[in-house]
Amino acid sequence: MEFFTFLKKLFPRKASFDVTLLSAVFAIVVFGLITMNTFSKSNPFFEKQIISLFVSVIGFFIATKIDTDMFKRTNILAFLFVFFCAVLAIIFGIGHTAKGAQSWLKFGSFAFQPADIMKLLLVLVLAKYFSRRHIEIAHFRHIIISGIYAFIPFILILFQPDFGSAMIIFLIWLGMIFVSGISKKHIAFVFLIGVIAFGGLWVGVLKPYQKARILTFVHPLADIRGAGYNAYQSTIAIGSGKVFGKGVGYGTQSRLRFLPEYQTDFIFSAFAEEWGLVGAFIFFAIFMVIIVRILMISMVGMANFEMLYGLGVAIFFIAHFVVNIGMTIGLLPVTGITVPFMSFGGSHLLVEFVALGLLVSMKKTARPTHRNALKNEFLGV
Repeated sequence: MEFFTFLKKLFPRKASFDVTLLSAVFAIVVFGLITMNTFSKSNPFFEKQIISLFVSVIGFFIATKIDTDMFKRTNILAFLFVFFCAVLAIIFGIGHTAKGAQSWLKFGSFAFQPADIMKLLLVLVLAKYFSRRHIEIAHFRHIIISGIYAFIPFILILFQPDFGSAMIIFLIWLGMIFVSGISKKHIAFVFLIGVIAFGGLWVGVLKPYQKARILTFVHPLADIRGAGYNAYQSTIAIGSGKVFGKGVGYGTQSRLRFLPEYQTDFIFSAFAEEWGLVGAFIFFAIFMVIIVRILMISMVGMANFEMLYGLGVAIFFIAHFVVNIGMTIGLLPVTGITVPFMSFGGSHLLVEFVALGLLVSMKKTARPTHRNALKNEFLGV
């Protein structure tokens, strides 16, 4: 596959699990904590996020001890997939509603969002599926079958309704079929299916407020007091930061509550207001380090499954990053997507750390692979 050959040339040496990856992750976590702590004097977000971080780090180290070969067994992945699809279905009856979406399971003061777990599980499922069929991946039936794996959680999450998480599910599937070697004509067909599916969603599924958000994307300033308010205030916050920012603790848009959801969906806007363009560039650079290290680790995977998993995790993080930043600067509709490692929230933070922990566990069994042998393995020679 040309894509894997390109990445192998880009990252020719074996990547060591290093301080660089964790340092980059914790730098973004710290950016988020600092930003949360400047919202007000009596703000619970900072303390709760510290607890979530502690739990997530524990989850990371536990994941590094897991024998990831278990995920190559069909019965285990099938059980996990069916179980969490059932959890997503149960949410319609017992789920906790927040921000207009019935997408949370709540036990006392503890709550988590199963859709976050499903994103990582879908990466594992697709990595296993495509790794077993890399020789015949050009056959269109594999696109359909993999699409069914993604469609089931997609539709369950969409009806919660959680349009943002549903779109991440779609983007994970789309990204993984790209890197798995799908032909260009099949890509065109997939996009055609996407257009038709979107038309169906628009007519029969999307709620009026979701349609309003999409229409606001086309005309962002058409209703700045209504559907376009969030995006408008976000662009004001980012623009007011200018080059060097207003300074930590001096972000007026977030402190005065003009910026909505400043601890989750729009935390980048609050960060950019205080840190400015320079801070935003630093943030982008650190996030790029995380993605590069993930790709480096994936390229020394022992087999197809490990490589595809690493690429899937990178796609997972990039999808969240691009969609969130796009909506905060007015280029994409507001969908309620978090920034990886930065936004407030325990369930997404735990899943992100576990995803990296599994990647590290896979790297422990990595072996040097001769360039020609690797190429032949993926090309089916």
